[in-house]
Amino acid sequence: MADLAERLKRVPLFSRLGAKDREGIADQMSERRWAEGETVVEEGRGAAGFFLIEEGNVTVSRGGDAIRTLGPGDYFGEIALLDEGPRSATVTAATDLQCRGLAAWELRPFLERHPAVAWSLLQAMAARLRDAEARAPD
Repeated sequence: MADLAERLKRVPLFSRLGAKDREGIADQMSERRWAEGETVVEEGRGAAGFFLIEEGNVTVSRGGDAIRTLGPGDYFGEIALLDEGPRSATVTAATDLQCRGLAAWELRPFLERHPAVAWSLLQAMAARLRDAEARAPD
């Protein structure tokens, strides 16, 4: 799990956490697999999970148009961990896919036991919001 915890350091939402806290989150994550062509998440549908790609590639599309490809080390769904809102894009397995996943209902008890981690996540989200506002056209 130490390797997974180290990979979580690259995820902005978890980047401010210490190694021990990232290891605690890594321990909550479970392996998930999809076959090539399967839909992992669908645009507009409810969302409650975060995925870190371990093996394989996915295609991310919005409105039916492919907008990017993600591969090992990439991630998606981190906002869904916090708001459980609808997905902003469809993610489809472009190859056989293996991810580590974490659902909001799996993260919440960990945060209740470790409130300092929740504070770090709030700081990361605030930084992300500031960045988005700075890039938004006037």
